Amino acid sequence: MNTRILLITGGAGFIGTNFIRYWLHTYPKDKLIVLDSISYASNIKNLEFAKSSPNFSFIQGSINNTVLVKSLIEQHSVNTIVHFAAESHVDRSISSPDPFIETNIVGTYSLLKAAKAVWLDGNHCLPHHFHHISTDEVFGSLADTSRPFNEQSRYAPNSIYSASKAASDHLIRAFHQTYGMKVTTSNTSNNFGPYQFPEKLIPSVITKLLNNQSLPIYGDGQQTRDWLHVADHVYATDLILNKGSIGETYTIGGNSEKTNIYIVETICKLVDQAFQQNPMLSQQYPKARSAISGSSADLIAHVVDRLGHDKRYAIDNTKAQIELGYAPKIAFDEGLKETVDWYINNPHWWSKPL
Repeated sequence: MNTRILLITGGAGFIGTNFIRYWLHTYPKDKLIVLDSISYASNIKNLEFAKSSPNFSFIQGSINNTVLVKSLIEQHSVNTIVHFAAESHVDRSISSPDPFIETNIVGTYSLLKAAKAVWLDGNHCLPHHFHHISTDEVFGSLADTSRPFNEQSRYAPNSIYSASKAASDHLIRAFHQTYGMKVTTSNTSNNFGPYQFPEKLIPSVITKLLNNQSLPIYGDGQQTRDWLHVADHVYATDLILNKGSIGETYTIGGNSEKTNIYIVETICKLVDQAFQQNPMLSQQYPKARSAISGSSADLIAHVVDRLGHDKRYAIDNTKAQIELGYAPKIAFDEGLKETVDWYINNPHWWSKPL
């Protein structure tokens, strides 16, 4: 597939936004059709930079609208789908699970059905590739001494969110096995970086500190996650689209296991340092009294653990390293500092969601 015409779902969200920035710069001849419903966690302003590109088109709509998706694939001769669109916040899946079923399961099926109708039905098989973005949470929870997840790990989802993503993974596999659709899947660890909606841990802590709000930590805060900078996730997706084997799954991580309490305490230190180094921040963020005094960690408050909270996630990148040449490029400490700086310097982006 020399020139790609990509349909990118969820392109105005966190990872989709970073992917589009990367792809337009790296592959300027490719055509990008972006489909996003513009839900609470996506932002059309994220894509302002792309509007000047003749190879960029944006459509506001739902992946559940099979007729719309089919028409976009036909109209633009789409040969590649990169499926980022998802409901992804575990807390929300506990209190309001319906959108997770509708988007992650039914929405993925809608995309597959539309793609099959254009690419495979009618006694023809057009060149195509459907890449599905998933999560390591489908594998459940690891014990402290267990080996990291890999492509052979057993599915054992513990939240409505992870169960819905597991179901979507199985649909992707089934369309490959049953109909011969050319698919790949990536199961990635916790992403972080710019443009992430402030409900997720890292941006939530940063923005709460800048408003001097309490930092609730579930239980003892010893839950461990592997952290992957979004730029490394985008890079891995590029490798999968160009080098990945059809029908295969790749686990993608950042080789950086950290506890939640470590993350929160480190962000507190970084924010305090930023205020110490730049006295103007106290004028820009007058509410950030703890940061101004150099004691952001005083805002940490341990609360009752959430239902079904997984203890540990970790990723084994061996397959991606051998087959794709993948290795994370951004060290966690470097990426976290850059992320803290980005949120401090872009209050216009995140202040309204709070």
